[in-house]
Amino acid sequence: MAESRAISQYVAEKYKGKGSDLTRHENHKEAALVKVWLEVESQRYNPPIHQIIVQFFLMPAMGQASNQAVIDTNVELLGKVLDVYESRLSTTKYLAGDFYSLADLHHLPYTHYLMKSPYADLINSRPHVAAWWEDISSRPASRKVRANMILGDKQD
Repeated sequence: MAESRAISQYVAEKYKGKGSDLTRHENHKEAALVKVWLEVESQRYNPPIHQIIVQFFLMPAMGQASNQAVIDTNVELLGKVLDVYESRLSTTKYLAGDFYSLADLHHLPYTHYLMKSPYADLINSRPHVAAWWEDISSRPASRKVRANMILGDKQD
């Protein structure tokens, strides 16, 4: 859904006083870091991972051939982005700091599918990124959502 980032930011702001503060609204420095990493996800992480997922899962599901050249190009691009993540996550537990935020949450959908593909090593080969993914994907709410994410899964 194209508006999912805006919707999630709206919900996080609306309910910031209940549960986790995913935008860090009371700390301007932390809030700015959340916004920076939201932009990184949207502008640098999402474009290549989106292409990988579309080519690997969606094209075959629609009866069309995957374009391996598109996958290869985007695997290379995503690898460069993940090198930056590896560096960042070597100094902080989460992307915006030592706190879970909306910036981490926005990575859940496409990364979930990437981990079900032959390209999971993009995450697993980077120890800090792999630890971050394990942390954010094993949260109870993440597990609950991921249980219903079945793209590429065999259904009975």
